Amino acid sequence: MDAAETGTTLVELTRLAAQISELQARVAAHADDLHIGSDVGASSAANWLAHETKATRAEAHRAVRFGHDLEQHSLTRDALAAGDVVVEQARVILRWVDRLPTDLGADVREKAEAHLLAQARDHDAKALNHLGRHLYEVVAPEEADAHEAAQLEAEENAAAKACAFRMYDDGQGQAHGTFTIPTYHGAALKKALSAITAPKHQAATHGAGVERRPTPEALGRAFCELIERYPTHRLPHTGGVNATVTVLIDLDVLLDRLEKAGVLDTGEKISPALARRLACEAGIIPAVLGGDSIPLDLGRKRRYFTEHQRVAMLLRDHGCTAEGCDHTTGLHAHHRIRWTDGGTTNLDNGTLLCHWHHNRAHDSNYDTTYLPTGKVQFHRRT
Repeated sequence: MDAAETGTTLVELTRLAAQISELQARVAAHADDLHIGSDVGASSAANWLAHETKATRAEAHRAVRFGHDLEQHSLTRDALAAGDVVVEQARVILRWVDRLPTDLGADVREKAEAHLLAQARDHDAKALNHLGRHLYEVVAPEEADAHEAAQLEAEENAAAKACAFRMYDDGQGQAHGTFTIPTYHGAALKKALSAITAPKHQAATHGAGVERRPTPEALGRAFCELIERYPTHRLPHTGGVNATVTVLIDLDVLLDRLEKAGVLDTGEKISPALARRLACEAGIIPAVLGGDSIPLDLGRKRRYFTEHQRVAMLLRDHGCTAEGCDHTTGLHAHHRIRWTDGGTTNLDNGTLLCHWHHNRAHDSNYDTTYLPTGKVQFHRRT
């Protein structure tokens, strides 16, 4: 085929794929109505279809639902059967028409569906989705503002409940994660990162002629800078100390006389170069464990451990001291010998435990054993 024939064929194949998709969805819905697969013990036609075709169950169920949805929207079904829209466009149209209030009436909903189908001639699914957000303005303009306000409030409430952040360290110098945040906070984050990556800011902070990095890398570096620049005085306390990362580093390393890794209070290690760079921009607190520069031994004069004592224990214990526990944040300072039993508030009598293990230490159903290694064992009493 020459170029023209290839292009024409490709377009026709796309239309044909849309037609086949409509037929497949229609038959899948019909199979569901007939309870296909029940004779062989399948719990649903979708599960039977997944088994027979080796498609995923999610995709099979999606095909059945799509077929039933098209049954309720004959205009979109006919357009898809004719190849006038593709599946992505059809799904967008169905979603926005179904979001309209049911009290608008069938004729108004049909008008809305016809409007989006007309727009589909000139817009892809992404643009059609944007137009769908304003569908109410087309079919009921006098009520559009109030409807939009209610819709936005509902979306914001749903977004707040859907907030999520997941992160893990791969042990090779990189942390990975995903997050879901409301649109407003996403826009604020995007604007902050764009400001940091702006050429004018980069030239002002790194000098003229700074290397232009690919956008994903530039945004990633900007995100790191945003984390480093967050004002620590605005962070809440966790475990009695500021929620900031502590770096344990030898003085010789700080003075560039020795190359040795720095250790974070969460257990990870960083290069000497990074430790020195951070030291240039951070407050340096000399920690002399067991020395006299800060009050680490309060005896019976004070019940609760001080911030300096907690930092010292964090540098010593590097996390929860319960055997097998790897928690490094939100730790509690615990008296080995209870205060009520005459225990003192000093480093020798203190140990760090996570919230769960701290509760076990005060649970009468468990025996607590403090090992010479500094670790703590728990055994349920029988």
